[in-house]
Amino acid sequence: MRGLTVLVATADPLRFRAALSTAAATAALGGRARVFLHEDAVVLLQASADPDAARLAAAGLPGRADLIAIARESGVELLVCQSGLALTGLSMAELPAGTAAGGLVSLLATLGEDRLLSF
Repeated sequence: MRGLTVLVATADPLRFRAALSTAAATAALGGRARVFLHEDAVVLLQASADPDAARLAAAGLPGRADLIAIARESGVELLVCQSGLALTGLSMAELPAGTAAGGLVSLLATLGEDRLLSF
């Protein structure tokens, strides 16, 4: 199966959920799955209150932190934009373990046969 690289372009939590869910499904099917958070989107990996957590839990769905953990456990690679770290003032220590920093050039250089999807 071809891999999937997902670019999260904005800090929209609903689009991020869709991106993570798509990547986790790809990993579950045996494909390489990577999620790259561009610029301001890096804040979505920060541990913070999830305003949708109660609504999601009532529907039997995981909140953002749990979905991130599920994706990581499924083998999804989480990558953050180095410029985004600078823009937001976040450090790697504030992000989930195993998250890597990079840039668009390195992301595209390692794309290989992956499909590229943008959210």
